Amino acid sequence: MEDEIRAHLEHQRWHQAFDLVVKHYQTKVFHLAFSILGNREQAEDASQEILLRIWRALPMYRGASALSTWIFSIARNASLTALKRGASWRTVSLEEPGVSAAAVVRPTAARSLGALEALVAELPEKQRQVIALFYMEGKSYEEVARLLDMPLGTVKTHLFRARRELALRWQKENANAVRSL
Repeated sequence: MEDEIRAHLEHQRWHQAFDLVVKHYQTKVFHLAFSILGNREQAEDASQEILLRIWRALPMYRGASALSTWIFSIARNASLTALKRGASWRTVSLEEPGVSAAAVVRPTAARSLGALEALVAELPEKQRQVIALFYMEGKSYEEVARLLDMPLGTVKTHLFRARRELALRWQKENANAVRSL
């Protein structure tokens, strides 16, 4: 896919290149933004902004790095900027109808993914980032280290701690759900 996008870029076929970028990277960009921001709505907004930045920057891509590295660098920087801006998180009152009941209902299989996303969102920022890149994007340890500009050992440590924390939280949440039945 990357070679096809590069071919379009070399021939200045920006629209075709961008269509392929969106097709191949849109979900991956969202996952990276979500791992940094920890909020689905903010990640969706950031993803749109990131794709816009990529569109504007396509003519300036020189091929010095892998296209995916270039895209993820833009995504990471834009997400970190959004995080620094302190975009407000949407909060929901427990007093709203149905919210308190939904908070105690045991997750069904269809809701398990949402529950897992919520647990990932509670992790510290660096752990969210490595989880998203390693598991959701299928990046290698080395790629994650390069994309996040951190040592390989640090990536492995963050993954280990994140997995341990997710397992503990998942176990605790499911135990609480069983007790409430």
